[in-house]
Amino acid sequence: MRHILYRYFIFCSVVLCVTFCSISAFSQDDTYLKVDAFGGLERPISAFDHDEHNDMAALEDCSVCHHVYEDGKLVEGESSEDQACADCHTLKAQGSQPGLMMAYHQQCKSCHVESKKGPVACGECHVKK
Repeated sequence: MRHILYRYFIFCSVVLCVTFCSISAFSQDDTYLKVDAFGGLERPISAFDHDEHNDMAALEDCSVCHHVYEDGKLVEGESSEDQACADCHTLKAQGSQPGLMMAYHQQCKSCHVESKKGPVACGECHVKK
């Protein structure tokens, strides 16, 4: 009887461990830039931890990344953080407004180049596993 209880305890411990590991693995999905509009991608989705990035970059103004444009001009201090990029950017460019993929690349890469920090090459953001 004692042997059966021991095996049951081990089994339950393993099940709990696997469950907790699975939960934390699935929660990691929040650290990826997700855009369903692209469909199939040539490269993996970019890993991006929003809070960690902002801490390292010392960013407190959301409108630095989550910008708002009206009549082609940047509206200072206005933030679009409650909207998806695809709400304004279509897949293809429209006039001076870049298409969605270009908007992502310009927003991230131009800041990294300007600050001389952060990844700028394709494989540095889109890491194949």
